[in-house]
Amino acid sequence: MLAMVFEGPRGPLTAIERPRPKLAAEQVLLRVLACGVCRTDLHIVDGELADPRLPLIPGHEIVGEVIEVGADVRGLAPGDRVGVPWLGWTCGKCEECLQGRENLCATARFTGYHIDGGYADFTVADARYCLPLPTGLDPVTAAPLLCAGLIGYRTLRMAGDARRIGIYGFGAAAHLVAQVAQYEGRRVYAFTRPGDVESQRFASELGAVWAGDSDQFPPDRLDAALIFAPTGSLIPQALQLIRPAGVIVCGGIHMSDIPSFRYRRLLGERVIRSVANLTRRDGVEFWQLADRAQLRGTTVPFALSDTNAALAQLRREKRNRAAVLVPAQIGIRESCVMS
Repeated sequence: MLAMVFEGPRGPLTAIERPRPKLAAEQVLLRVLACGVCRTDLHIVDGELADPRLPLIPGHEIVGEVIEVGADVRGLAPGDRVGVPWLGWTCGKCEECLQGRENLCATARFTGYHIDGGYADFTVADARYCLPLPTGLDPVTAAPLLCAGLIGYRTLRMAGDARRIGIYGFGAAAHLVAQVAQYEGRRVYAFTRPGDVESQRFASELGAVWAGDSDQFPPDRLDAALIFAPTGSLIPQALQLIRPAGVIVCGGIHMSDIPSFRYRRLLGERVIRSVANLTRRDGVEFWQLADRAQLRGTTVPFALSDTNAALAQLRREKRNRAAVLVPAQIGIRESCVMS
């Protein structure tokens, strides 16, 4: 198979011919149909997330077809279509796992970080963490939902029943969670980089009741703020805008340091919390909701051999277009549908 391999910080990925991965008893072998390119992949390649497995095949937004199942696998069979997300393995025995908080397992391993991912023709995955996908869903359309969609969904759930939602960083996750919030009857306020009129216009087209610069004040106080931009200074800014008992939810895996701020900004039982990946329950709930809400995104397909170009585009990209890799065995014309 062809694999795009990361061998060290800040270097380009290398195209390498490898044997297909060997299958363990609890795993499935997947033919990769599509794999999204996520900003977390950039954090790994650019050295902002420490200690990845090296050499590494990145990619954790994988849509695949089951080719073979391990001896201990139940419930999956060749021909099934599944999604493989960031959370790729947990111990299943610790207190967190046993209480349904598997996303907080201290020994968890993550796809495309500790475990080889989907920047390849084939990959293996723990069958427990393969999410069944709706029949007929286009692989390229589905791939970005496996991280941007899932993390956005969990971030919104952490905001409880907040009705007025501020969203900072109107990119891949934000434009999907905005659609979920709209579907649920919430009011969305979009905050972008100063002067990013294009993203503000796009947010308004998606139904945001207000869109402006991240340092501006919206016309209403917020019940919650969801922060997807990796910028710690946004937290004290958002604290000025949320009501008493409001919550700020940080949805990214990487963020710059949070500057100090006066305690009075936190008074009134305001809350700052983070999101730690996802659970399998999140995955099941999200796919049901995504189908009902008819979530839509904008995807740009790249051949697997053009992975470095896809990563370069993500570095430049200010909007929400999701790069998706398609192996040559599938073919862009055959399987990629622009949405």
